[in-house]
Amino acid sequence: MRKALRGVLSLAMLIGTVSATGASAGAATAAEPAALRSAVGDTGTSTDIKDRILAIPGMSLIEEKPYPGYRYFVLDYTQPVDHRHPSKGTFKQRITLLHKDTSRPTVFFTSGYNVSTNPSRSEPTRIVDGNQVSLEYRFFTPSRPSPADWSKLDIWQAASDQHRVFTALKKIYSKNWLTTGGSKGGMTATYYERYYPKDMDGVVAYVAPNDVVDKEDSTYDRFLANVGTKECRDKLNGVQRQALVRREPLEKKYRQYAADNGYTFNTVGSLDKAYEAVVMDYVWAFWQYSLLADCDSLPADAKSATDQAIWDSVDSISGFSAYADQGLETYTPYYYQAGTQLGSPDIKQPWLGKLSRYGYQPPRTFVPRSIPMKFRPGAMRDIDNWVQHHADHMLYVYGENDPYGAERFRLGRGARDSHVFTVPGGNHGANVAGLVPAENATATAAILRWAGVSPAAVQADPAKAKPLAEFDAVLDKRDLTTEHRLGHRRP
Repeated sequence: MRKALRGVLSLAMLIGTVSATGASAGAATAAEPAALRSAVGDTGTSTDIKDRILAIPGMSLIEEKPYPGYRYFVLDYTQPVDHRHPSKGTFKQRITLLHKDTSRPTVFFTSGYNVSTNPSRSEPTRIVDGNQVSLEYRFFTPSRPSPADWSKLDIWQAASDQHRVFTALKKIYSKNWLTTGGSKGGMTATYYERYYPKDMDGVVAYVAPNDVVDKEDSTYDRFLANVGTKECRDKLNGVQRQALVRREPLEKKYRQYAADNGYTFNTVGSLDKAYEAVVMDYVWAFWQYSLLADCDSLPADAKSATDQAIWDSVDSISGFSAYADQGLETYTPYYYQAGTQLGSPDIKQPWLGKLSRYGYQPPRTFVPRSIPMKFRPGAMRDIDNWVQHHADHMLYVYGENDPYGAERFRLGRGARDSHVFTVPGGNHGANVAGLVPAENATATAAILRWAGVSPAAVQADPAKAKPLAEFDAVLDKRDLTTEHRLGHRRP
């Protein structure tokens, strides 16, 4: 059995000094009426699941929210700021737990950003009908040390956060575990697997970029020159050109928009740089979150379109709030990582000629100057090499028309029981459900097998594989429309 040693993982890394926090939280819950402490569908123990969770040293309850068929907890977990030197300070990291039953497998989800505090299920959680642990990425508020030592924000420290959470919860959730995430969350799942390959029984990574050589991004340029149809590309390029040709009147509108909303531009340095950053994102952002059919909503003739029509199109796709200080603040940790380890796209967009004053601006532009940054080029090479030679029970899903899929993870000779699939016409929301039937069945069967819950019928015929849980319109909804308004240099 893969990773058989995972059952002997030690709890030695848990910080003893925080045990009092967990004990006091557990004592508080013990006074609640028994009816409120009964676990839903829990087996194998008479102790309420909340009491078991809060008995973990360093774990504390923020709130419990009701949801039919589940227990849903929002929690804090005390983590070392530096996993190499645990005695040098701690911080509280936010976690959510969608509890179904300790007899079910558990999916470890991260978006690579903030964690939502509303109940939801990732696609693998629905497929295996399991529990879900969701972790907020370190340095996204409120999961940020104070004072913040930004040198402790790197992919190994974040993977070590996940490892400690898994180690703490594995004694309760003893069945198989999968890790998953989309975009930066897919990257995060990959990095976790690279550094702690004995923890998980499988990895499901969606639309995960893999920028191995940050200074070489011509793959993105070739992708944007051929994606979709020429008619659609021409319409997008035309709107983007007009937004720069009409910079003066549209920046006047932008200045009023900023004043009306209290937006400032201290981080990027000027309204002009912020305006151009939004416009330069326009084509990329369209393909990232839209479908080819959405080309019908673009101005048919950009040159004859009104200023308002150009503004509306850019705002609806790129979002003029994205590069104001108020839009950037939440995402400082991402831009910091992009400029220190992850890399980021640098596209040429030759159809703009000399209209651009700043080019496709680098991550340093979007991080306050008070935070030092130095790029370390070896990190992504190491990850890519590891995946090619050691991928085991890893599944990658990409969207055909998603620019971030232009530089993706690929499997080498060392890969075992792993797959890379592409959703035809898919965007940054690509998932297993969108794959062609044969690949959908292969992916679903693999997820069920890795989770240890593959029905006999699926073991005999993988083509019969399907999610074990019914679709839930609330738990399983993903709102890409909301996500895309947050800016587009972030995967």
